[in-house]
Amino acid sequence: MLEALTGTGLAASAGLNAYIPLLTMGLLARFTDVVELPAGWQWLSGGWALVILAVLLAIEVVADKVPVVDHVNDVVQTVVRPAAGGLAFGAGAGAQTATVSDPGALGSRQWIAIAAGVLIALCVHGVKAASRPVVNATTGGLGAPVVSTVEDVGSAVMSVLAILMPILVLLALVLLAAGGTWVVRRRRRRRRQRRAVEGVETVRLFG
Repeated sequence: MLEALTGTGLAASAGLNAYIPLLTMGLLARFTDVVELPAGWQWLSGGWALVILAVLLAIEVVADKVPVVDHVNDVVQTVVRPAAGGLAFGAGAGAQTATVSDPGALGSRQWIAIAAGVLIALCVHGVKAASRPVVNATTGGLGAPVVSTVEDVGSAVMSVLAILMPILVLLALVLLAAGGTWVVRRRRRRRRQRRAVEGVETVRLFG
């Protein structure tokens, strides 16, 4: 149960920012005893892997805070974030952590964990990508850096919780679900308003 929550939290975190959960696991595994990565995933704590993840994270942090550029970044990340979610779930669910001292061996079912991580990260990414145009439109682009910062902090907090207190991942998932519901309702409202405005303009033009 806790292994699944750890993997779920890390995958959801990857849906917000692909590199934060991977970098978190790598750093903790390399410099602390909090995480012991399973065989096959220890490359995450390698020096070059950490440097590459840090550089990619820096690029992501900047790109995601610039209006218009953030939309292009989200399109590119449609592939990257789910892939990172699969890696994060696979590595996290099989790792020994402060709360999981004897993780279940996934063995030949490793692909199930990766597939679950891909799906979870894709869903979270979809909500994130759908919410950004709403934020940019309602704030004139000024809200992009604020929302992006909140997402980065949320990704970091969820990554840490998934490793140290995975039971709290359930609360984080509830908050994400509430945010997704708000985004869907907001987009539907904006579509209805746009259709109403277009209808009025059509009547004025041809009426």
